[in-house]
Amino acid sequence: QVQLVESGGGLVQAGDSLRLSCAASVRAFNKYSMGWFRQAPGKEREFVAYISWYGGTTVYTDSVKGRFTVSRDNAEGTVYLQMNSLKPEDTAVYYCAASLSASPRATAQMYDYWGQGTQVTVSS
Repeated sequence: QVQLVESGGGLVQAGDSLRLSCAASVRAFNKYSMGWFRQAPGKEREFVAYISWYGGTTVYTDSVKGRFTVSRDNAEGTVYLQMNSLKPEDTAVYYCAASLSASPRATAQMYDYWGQGTQVTVSS
């Protein structure tokens, strides 16, 4: 069983930055590709970012390209989401997810484990 614990959320103003972390309690963290998703109130969960096993491939949803950066530290078993130039529309609960599939990317159904989420609120 893989446990994922997100942290780093909070209340910020538009234009500020936050860095989310997701710590995985699992051996061989490098066998999991990782994704970040978010869900705003009244909306469906949406894909935010993806990073492959060793970080060689990253994918972002269009609305965060150029502002968000996903990275990982396999030695620490942690994946990060650096969020810059935050906008009110980025307000959501952010979830990290782990997948044993080769390239799940934006497909939520291909992720095997999910964290509990961390709230990000961006005020205008």
